[in-house]
Amino acid sequence: MIRWAEVGDLAGLVGVELAADGMFAEVGITFPAGTTMIEGCTEPGRVIVAGRPAVGFAMLGWVDGVVHLDQLAVRPEHGGRGVGSALLEAVCEHAAAVSDAVTLTTFRDVPWNAPWYARRGFAVLEGERWGPEMARLVAYERESGIAVEPRVVMRRDV
Repeated sequence: MIRWAEVGDLAGLVGVELAADGMFAEVGITFPAGTTMIEGCTEPGRVIVAGRPAVGFAMLGWVDGVVHLDQLAVRPEHGGRGVGSALLEAVCEHAAAVSDAVTLTTFRDVPWNAPWYARRGFAVLEGERWGPEMARLVAYERESGIAVEPRVVMRRDV
């Protein structure tokens, strides 16, 4: 069941994000210590969830006037069942009503990152096409240690 988050869902999503982030250790990526992305979110209207209790979520924002996928996380034990794809399609459907595209930043070479998004209609957006907010976001990722492997910006028109 794909739905908009409720206030009571937000605390439980921290565990979803941490579990999903744990998968990156398999490919040698570790993230800097600190809070998860979802911990900084106090607005359930920015989050689409899968399940009750949630086994996955997509957190949305705005960058350069279009919907931006801040985070997509699915508990690993629910991977490969279409949960991430369903969440992504819900994001794109929402974006189509309020924007003309969805953007995201992701790891270029991690199979469940850029290649996965490419199979779902996203294309790499080269630096010369970034707006000022995207440029600041990419710089922030580098400064905070998130860009530990090659990352790309991707976009899908909706």
